[in-house]
Amino acid sequence: MATNPISSISDVGNRIDSIGLDMQSLLQIILTQLTYQDPLKPVDNFEFVSQLAQFTSLEQTRQITDKIDDLLSVQSATQTLGLLGRNVDVQTDTALLSGIVKSVSFKDSQPQLTIETESGEFLTNANISQIVAVRQTSGS
Repeated sequence: MATNPISSISDVGNRIDSIGLDMQSLLQIILTQLTYQDPLKPVDNFEFVSQLAQFTSLEQTRQITDKIDDLLSVQSATQTLGLLGRNVDVQTDTALLSGIVKSVSFKDSQPQLTIETESGEFLTNANISQIVAVRQTSGS
């Protein structure tokens, strides 16, 4: 069974964000616990340290996830820019077209390609997922 470790890491960060907790919130909870604890049954300090360590670990995981997401975005953009001037086969709703990638733009962080087909027409806003093959241009 194939798994995607990147999305698994992202899920942890999303769960932390959806809960809406941060270090300040955790410290507020601990302070409230200390304020209202039974003086005859004090809470174990080890429990507080353990909670802080777990939360710190989750926060660091979220930060790493953010950095990985940024890195993946840059890598995707770099790979997309590498298609400029390359001959590609693109699957559209109606046909399989061949042409040369003339420009790349980004809309909502998603690459949009402009491809000049062999017939001289321009296919605009082609999605990268529509590309079925990439070849060197005949002059390269």
